Amino acid sequence: MSILNTVAHTVRGLAADAVEQAKSGHPGLPLGCAEIGTAIFAEVLRHDPADPRWPNRDRFVLSAGHGCMLLYALLHLSGYDLPIEELKRFRQLGSLTPGHPEYGVTPGVETSTGPLGQGLANAVGMALAEAILAQRFNRPGFPVVDHYTYVLASDGDMMEGVAAEAASLAGHLRLSKLVVVYDANGISIDGSTDLAFTESVAGRFRAYGWHVEEVDGHDVEAVIAALTRARERGQGPNLIIARTRIARHSPKEGKAESHGAPLGQEAVAALKANLGLPHEPFYVPA
Repeated sequence: MSILNTVAHTVRGLAADAVEQAKSGHPGLPLGCAEIGTAIFAEVLRHDPADPRWPNRDRFVLSAGHGCMLLYALLHLSGYDLPIEELKRFRQLGSLTPGHPEYGVTPGVETSTGPLGQGLANAVGMALAEAILAQRFNRPGFPVVDHYTYVLASDGDMMEGVAAEAASLAGHLRLSKLVVVYDANGISIDGSTDLAFTESVAGRFRAYGWHVEEVDGHDVEAVIAALTRARERGQGPNLIIARTRIARHSPKEGKAESHGAPLGQEAVAALKANLGLPHEPFYVPA
């Protein structure tokens, strides 16, 4: 197994343990998007954990803020000032790991997210700011403003009007340094998205002027390749539709009940057995 898959499985273990200890949270997205998050943080994102406010850093926005244990686990493993003790205090009063990402609370969190669609809309604003600043300050040979904005969005984000309006503007303005990964798992908290959402998201975004491609969201190398192509394309915003299974590798894989509730101790134990992880809470291999 590659080191990147080891990281992804470690993220799954940390997320499952944190939600289980808090007896509250959303384990399904971190388990389903572990490879996507690993690809972004380990191979694509230009960032400095020792200096989270570095002005020309790439931005990462978790628009699907309910899945915040994905982000917290990645920030911890990347070396941000977010010790394992804070992961153990997930969703506890006064912790650095609130139930949805909050700007100014957790190092590495770029914007507060939770209300679906608004993280994606914030990210469009970030990409627009980058383009304006680059046009104003860059000179030949001196690209002092030159960074990308990456977003992880869910089915719920794609259902929201604010996301649609912002995406339309991004396509109109040709914001080529904006990359959205759409976690297309077909599950909402109420059940299958087919209950209320059957449109072609790919067709809609192509109509907005976005470049769209699909990828297996559980193939970390394929995700890295798609992100690299998006970064190099330079012709308008990019949507990568990542096909995933919610709560991947757990007994509740593909089930809506993993969306907003702990897996349960037996399911966590089965998850770790499936991943080859020791049954040790908050385990991180050397």
